[in-house]
Amino acid sequence: MIKVIIVDDHPVVRKGLRYILDKTSDIKVIGEAENAPNTMQIIQQTELDLDIVILDITLPGQSGLDLMKVLKNEYPKLHVLILSVHPEEQYALRLIKAGASGYLTKDNAPEELVKAIRKIAAGGKYVSERLTEKLVSEITGAEKLPHEMLSDREFQIMRLIASGKRLKEIAAALYLSEKTVSTYRTRILEKMGLKTNAELISYVLLNKLI
Repeated sequence: MIKVIIVDDHPVVRKGLRYILDKTSDIKVIGEAENAPNTMQIIQQTELDLDIVILDITLPGQSGLDLMKVLKNEYPKLHVLILSVHPEEQYALRLIKAGASGYLTKDNAPEELVKAIRKIAAGGKYVSERLTEKLVSEITGAEKLPHEMLSDREFQIMRLIASGKRLKEIAAALYLSEKTVSTYRTRILEKMGLKTNAELISYVLLNKLI
C-alpha cells in the first residue's frame, strides 16, 4: 500500500484529489494539510509511516518550495510530488533539481496523478515529455534563459517584485531585512541584464512566470 498525504490550502482541491485516490486499491491517503506547520505535524504523527507528500507549491506562509527543502533535509527518503497550477516552465526544472520526485500540473491531475504516484513509489521520477526534453537540454549545455540562472531565493523575490509587492512587504513575508531584499533585487537585475523594475515585470509577464 502506497501511503500519501495531500498538502494544499484549498479544501476543494484536497477533496478532489482524495476522490481520485480513494478509487485505487494500492494508494491510501492518510492525512491532509493546508500549510507547512500542519504538514510537519502530520508527518510526526505518522512516525514517517509514509511514502509520498503531494505538495502544492503555493501555500500560505512558508512556500511549498521552502517546505520541500525542509522535508528533503529532515526526511531525505521521503518522496515529494509537486502538484501546481503553475505551468512546468515556471517551476518544474528548479524543483526537480531541488529534490522533488515529480511535478504535475493540476489540470493534468485527473489523468496522471495515480500514474505519477505509482512511478515515484517504485523509485522513479515523474516528469512530462516536455520537461524530459528540457532536462536533456540542461545536460547537453543548451543556453539558459536569464531567469534560469537565478537562485531559488532570487527567483522567488523576482516573482514577488513582478507581482507588485514593495520591498518592505517582501521583507516581511520572507522574514528578511529590507536592505537584504534590496540587495537581492540588485543582484537579480544584474544577472538578468535588466535595469528597472518595469523591465523585470515585462520579462516575467512575457515568459509567463506569474
